[in-house]
Amino acid sequence: MELSLAWRLFKRELQQGQLLLIILAITLAVLSVSGLARVSERLQVAITGQASQFIAADRIIDSPVKIDAAILTKAEDLGLKHVTNMQFNSMVYSGDKFQLVTVRAVETGYPLKGDIELTSGKTKALPQAGEIWFETRLGGLLGYPKSIELGNSEFVLSNEISRLPDAGFNPFASSPVVLMRMEDVAKTGVIQPGSRVTYLYQFAGDEASLTAFEQSVKPLLNSTQRWVDVQSGDSPIAGAVKRAERFLLLASLMGIALACAAIGIAAQRYCQRHYDVVAMLKTFGASAKQIRLLFGTHLLLVTLMGIVLGLIGGVLLDFGISYLLPPEIAAYSPPLTRPLLLGVSTGLISAFMFSAYPLTRLLAIPPLRVLQRQLEGLQLGMWLHLLLSLGAMALLGYLYSQSWALTLTVVAAVLLLGVLLSVLGFVMIRLGHSVGMKTTNPLQLALAGLRRRARQNAVQLVGFSAALVLLLTILALRQDLLNEWQKQLPENAPNYFLVNIAPDDAKPLNDFMTAKGIVATDIYPVIRGRLTQINGEALISNEQSEAGEKGRVGISRELNLTWRNTLPANNELLEGHFNQAVDDVSVESGVADRLGIGIGDKLTYVIDNQELTVKVASIRAVHWETLQPNFFMIFTQEALAPFAYTSMASFYLNDQSTNDQATNGQALSADGTPKDAVILALIQQFPTISIIDVGAMVGQLRQIIEQVSLSLTLVLALVLLASALVLIAQTEAGMATRQRELAVLRTFGASGWLLRSATGLEFALLGGIAGVLAVIVAEFALYLLKTQVFELNVYMHWPWWGIAPVSGALIVALLGVWRCRQLLSQSCSELLKAGS
Repeated sequence: MELSLAWRLFKRELQQGQLLLIILAITLAVLSVSGLARVSERLQVAITGQASQFIAADRIIDSPVKIDAAILTKAEDLGLKHVTNMQFNSMVYSGDKFQLVTVRAVETGYPLKGDIELTSGKTKALPQAGEIWFETRLGGLLGYPKSIELGNSEFVLSNEISRLPDAGFNPFASSPVVLMRMEDVAKTGVIQPGSRVTYLYQFAGDEASLTAFEQSVKPLLNSTQRWVDVQSGDSPIAGAVKRAERFLLLASLMGIALACAAIGIAAQRYCQRHYDVVAMLKTFGASAKQIRLLFGTHLLLVTLMGIVLGLIGGVLLDFGISYLLPPEIAAYSPPLTRPLLLGVSTGLISAFMFSAYPLTRLLAIPPLRVLQRQLEGLQLGMWLHLLLSLGAMALLGYLYSQSWALTLTVVAAVLLLGVLLSVLGFVMIRLGHSVGMKTTNPLQLALAGLRRRARQNAVQLVGFSAALVLLLTILALRQDLLNEWQKQLPENAPNYFLVNIAPDDAKPLNDFMTAKGIVATDIYPVIRGRLTQINGEALISNEQSEAGEKGRVGISRELNLTWRNTLPANNELLEGHFNQAVDDVSVESGVADRLGIGIGDKLTYVIDNQELTVKVASIRAVHWETLQPNFFMIFTQEALAPFAYTSMASFYLNDQSTNDQATNGQALSADGTPKDAVILALIQQFPTISIIDVGAMVGQLRQIIEQVSLSLTLVLALVLLASALVLIAQTEAGMATRQRELAVLRTFGASGWLLRSATGLEFALLGGIAGVLAVIVAEFALYLLKTQVFELNVYMHWPWWGIAPVSGALIVALLGVWRCRQLLSQSCSELLKAGS
């Protein structure tokens, strides 16, 4: 009987539109989460997939010895592809010429991701047995011979390599690279017991298998073995990928917060509209159990309908956006399971958690309300509603992001928003008390309306400001990320590095660059040295520490040191002063944290078998991802004067052929010389200088950043849509009270112009106040996000203090007047009839 009644009432209210807002809110929640989750996962997989080409695989184990065969068996059991590569240094000979090279010996199947770039084009093929592929600069150094000797064997030089997909970025690795087959290594006789060899085990497969493989294998690796992926720091785009994924997660969390706000608003409005219904049902003898069943069934049906519509909308949203994405991104299609499960969980958790407080108040309405309409039954504390809401939001946020840092940051911002806006908004509205009773003009009538609905308007301010806060936060982060990447890769970012520059070659090299019209960066001296003591305490290696020896664990390799009198452009001074005294040294912040180094510490280095002790004068943050020359330690010139050095520099040479600057498709230097001719002339004139071409890497990095930029724009558009729906839902929440007031004002003779103007001004004042308060909360949220999550520079957004209030006033006023247009156009009798 009760279920039949509940179903009939549900159909009637659905037809009358009374349930439309809450269904729309739940649909928005599920659509936002499932749609954003699907789009975000597609973009994350695409970005990671593109980035994985930088390491030619999805995961790598880097080891100085062969790994246990059981690890490779585990990979095969999980369905992962894998190849084994070797890397070592050796001398090659051609006639009376010789050159140190880095040998890459690879198995069939290499590369698992990406392509080998030859001067003749891209390929996935490998050298034939007895052949070697070589970097262009090796040909220039040896005079382009037909063959070379490596160990006990002679190999044919068959193809020139422009770039290997996993070449990495290390300007100090100055020896040219040659590529050969793994099976040819044995006949060279180069690898002997004790030889220094790096084994690279590369793996590729689906994310689930890779995760299972990582969980089982990574704990087995020792301190000399490294687990490498696109976010390990070895990839030049690690920072870009990490920040992009964090942004996508944050945007999705913002979508969840907006959706939850919409559900809370809609549920409160629904329950308020049924206060009289519950009072009448109780008057007619309905039991508490029957009323709970009635409205519980309504909530369940509304939730199920919202979930179904939201899931359909999320899938359609993903299909629609996939057509707008570039083919290289749209080609990635992660499973639908997680977005669908997240959508269902979001619908259930948010609907019941955000409806619990309004529904409890609804069920507690006393029968006496039939006679005294001001009665609202049980007055539960708002703390319960806040606790349920924050708990639901935190649960949903962590389920989606799996990141407590992001989740707690969003919850903290929401908590501050609720407290600050409720208190401050209420106080600011109460300031209109003295003029609120005068209603001779639209402004006074608007202020009177604000005063009469002070508590309701304070709640509305939370809704309006929440949407504005989220919009401001996403807009600011998107712009800051794009600006950061643009600074890292400006239009003319260096695409060639010069290393092993002898002191005597510095001036001739500068003259060569000037003659060719090429602008190079500063020349950085490079000296090799080892840090051996900190404040007199000897440093030990990881192996010594594991063996039980006492001491501070240091860096168990030589470092590249340099001198400089001014702070490099891509460095940021965090503490101290930069190299003012002769014995000063500036230390990179990461190394300082790792080794426990602080300002004033004494560091001892061994350089050319000589000890050098200096004092830490400053700590620097270094932007390693800028593809610029960077150093852990920077000294003064006087401190390093006794030691021999070589230098390095970088420059930009146009790689793009254009109609007005090309000859037969060859890009030109500034003086009109074809690019390849410039490089060849540089090799011939300075044979001891090593030239490293990073142009292909810069091009790939630009492509990924363009895809990330598109990702940010798409996610921003989704958040904009969700914000608009929340604003509409919040505007709808006060329509019943406003309808009664308009009827009263019409009865006392208020004109249509006065009511329209007053309504517009009232909403504009709400929007303006919401804009001001949104800036305060957004600045707080951005401070937390930039310092705790994104590692970006913090600064105030001063233009917001003017733009946000004006924009908030315009947006909210337009929405309010648009929603009230029918009420404002009705006559007094129509308003009274509709409100009865």
